[in-house]
Amino acid sequence: MTFAAALAAWSVAAGGCGDDKERPAAACTQGAASVIRALQRAPGKVTLGGQPLSRCLTDGSTADDVQLLGAAWVQAAGMLADRAAGHRESADALRLGYLVGAAERGAARTPGIHSEMVRRLEQETEPFQGRSAALDRGQRAGRRLG
Repeated sequence: MTFAAALAAWSVAAGGCGDDKERPAAACTQGAASVIRALQRAPGKVTLGGQPLSRCLTDGSTADDVQLLGAAWVQAAGMLADRAAGHRESADALRLGYLVGAAERGAARTPGIHSEMVRRLEQETEPFQGRSAALDRGQRAGRRLG
């Protein structure tokens, strides 16, 4: 094999590097309403696009993916927190916990690109911390199944 042929073969192989990184399913970024609908199954296995929520946080996420995902999930968390205010043991508190737990699980597999999103999600749980068994139960389920 000539040097030019070897260089061409290497270029084709190298050109694929990074392309095999998984991107989030389109369902992951379809908005807060779709996230909240999916969370109706919590504390059981919750999926978007047929995959657990944690699989929405991928190594192959682009900046746009992270922004869309973060906007949808933080909005969903805010809506759940608002609905659970004054009802710390409600299904909405459990769903909020599940969402946060699933995000924590997914972010643990990525190199920090989702850390700000997870921080914002965790902020939504602050009024419930140490005061809601439902939130804690949901967060454990999200970390385990999400």
